[in-house]
Amino acid sequence: MDFRRSMESKYRELLTSYLKGGSEQALYQSQKFSRNALERNIPPEEMVSLHKNLMIELFPDDFTAEMQESFDILLEVMVGYGFAYREHQNLKHIQQELRTEMEIAANVQQTLLGTEVPCVDGMDIGAISVPAKHMNGDYFHFVKDENNSVSIAIADVIGKGLPAALCMSMIKYAMDSLPENRKSPTVVLENLNRVVEQNVDLTMFITMLYGTYNTTSHCFSYASAGHEPGLYYDATQDEFSELPAKGLLLGIDKKTKYREYEKEVMPGDMIILMSDGVTESRTEEGFIERETLLSLIKKYLHLSAQGVVQNVYKELEKLQDFQLRDDFTLIILRRKV
Repeated sequence: MDFRRSMESKYRELLTSYLKGGSEQALYQSQKFSRNALERNIPPEEMVSLHKNLMIELFPDDFTAEMQESFDILLEVMVGYGFAYREHQNLKHIQQELRTEMEIAANVQQTLLGTEVPCVDGMDIGAISVPAKHMNGDYFHFVKDENNSVSIAIADVIGKGLPAALCMSMIKYAMDSLPENRKSPTVVLENLNRVVEQNVDLTMFITMLYGTYNTTSHCFSYASAGHEPGLYYDATQDEFSELPAKGLLLGIDKKTKYREYEKEVMPGDMIILMSDGVTESRTEEGFIERETLLSLIKKYLHLSAQGVVQNVYKELEKLQDFQLRDDFTLIILRRKV
């Protein structure tokens, strides 16, 4: 109530000051007054009513019945505005709560799914994964074993938001639960396929590529469940080729068998793995050309693997006006010369 009286007094001062002199200072103070009123949730119809009463008080002889009736009409109009304003404020509050919850969920996801790029003798590894929204529908994971070999998983949930994030958490838990002696690419995908088929909604699909790089033989063994094909860079020929890989998406048929592929990696050569957020980067003209991606990778070949993935991401982000349309994950494994 004290604020109401203070508000009336302040508004009276502003109104009389402006009516007497019409100064710019009074208009500026009115803007400040408006912000304070909004912060105190004063509805617009109340301000109209206050203005009407002050005008009657200040100009009792000049304030005609017609003028009073016009303010009554304005007051009724502002009642509707007031309801809309309060609903807007309520929606803003709900939106802020949801944003806060999503930020918390994103931090939890990052903690649960976090992985470190390993240091492996004879290899240079780089990885970057950036969500298009708060939650990441992409997932990648490295596991370095006692033989100094490294396993790599890269997956993509066809969907976004919290459901995709929860699905990825389940995938990681299922992978971590596999015995150490059962982590060949085909076995991993077949086990995960059964988990997904039993636990994930039929409308949600998951692609994954799982591979193991043997640092003794320099052989990359991998299998794919409908994931974006990887690329192989031949340093001697300065050419890119696609890594052949076929396989049904996870969760479609629990009896699915996956084929294992092998690729020998020569000194200076690279294995490039990615999600479709890389190959399907979109500008106003449409999807980027495959040659654009390859030229960007070539442009930064003189850098470390991490330098390559970071700079390719920055270039593609710029082409999209810094608005990712899809989650972006890019991994490079380079055999050192």
